[in-house]
Amino acid sequence: MVRTSSAEQVALHIRRLIFNGELLPGTRVPQDEVAQELGVSRIPVREALIALEREGWVTIELHRGVFVNALDERTIHDHYDLFGMVYGFAAQRAVARSGAELVERLTPIQRQFEKAKDPQLLEDLSISFHRTIVEAAASPRIKVVLRAMSTLVPGNFFELVPEAIDMEKAGFRAVLRSVGREDGAKAAADYARMMRRIGDQVARMFQVRGLLGQQEAAN
Repeated sequence: MVRTSSAEQVALHIRRLIFNGELLPGTRVPQDEVAQELGVSRIPVREALIALEREGWVTIELHRGVFVNALDERTIHDHYDLFGMVYGFAAQRAVARSGAELVERLTPIQRQFEKAKDPQLLEDLSISFHRTIVEAAASPRIKVVLRAMSTLVPGNFFELVPEAIDMEKAGFRAVLRSVGREDGAKAAADYARMMRRIGDQVARMFQVRGLLGQQEAAN
């Protein structure tokens, strides 16, 4: 198991507080309380807040503190559209560079995903499917881009967004079919479509939870 740093643990904790409505938009992040609750010093808390500001979760105001941002619907759509573009690009490169071997590697993962019920198993298989595509693309630059992208949904994705299970099942089937036909462009389009549908669902979930800005939530 990969061990996460203290700053990553703090960042995940604060994302969950925001996601669960315990830290509302416009409120100050209680840095000392977070540090005490997690048993860490202020250093990893500051590191986490800098990362969260880059991700758009908070704003750091000099001499005033750190304040929770209201997320907007466009940001969520952009986030998943970008994932669709990057994974689609990876799929296109993977088809060109791996051929039939890629189908053999993806097929058992896709079949297990179709049958799985447990959210944690579904998440593990989803990660495995995406990772197999990226590895087959054999492009270090794709990995660099993906490492720079963060998650918007803290916790188990399929437990929090259960509608996404059927979306990924349909998406994986389509991607695998296109890979089998050695149609990289179609595989890229399939990925983009899947991620766009998931982004729509995540945006609806954020709206229901009251996490979107008032103007965006009204649209």
